[in-house]
Amino acid sequence: MSTLYERLGGEETIAKVVDYFYDLVLADDTVNHFFKNTDMEKQRRHQTKFISFALGGPNQYTGGSMAKVHEGMNIQPAHFDAIVRHLRDALAHFGVDEDDIAQALEKVENLREDIIYK
Repeated sequence: MSTLYERLGGEETIAKVVDYFYDLVLADDTVNHFFKNTDMEKQRRHQTKFISFALGGPNQYTGGSMAKVHEGMNIQPAHFDAIVRHLRDALAHFGVDEDDIAQALEKVENLREDIIYK
């Protein structure tokens, strides 16, 4: 059984999804302020490694815990939901099937409590 990471095409494809995802995020005034002072090139690379690992790829993620990296951001459920929606749209844009999208979003959903209200 292949991993979701492999089915999506590995890190190269995930990097394209992440780029498209951040294009959506940065165009969304409800959440783009979280990235106002962010080095987006570094953020895109970092997120690609994280999502690759979360989807069953190699663990190249070297960042802090989800709670730690989101500390002080006061992300609300509506913000989290907007980010999830953009990820869904980015995955769909690249032709990922609904079952795989649901599996990916379930992994993201498991992080909700570590990210909101910090």
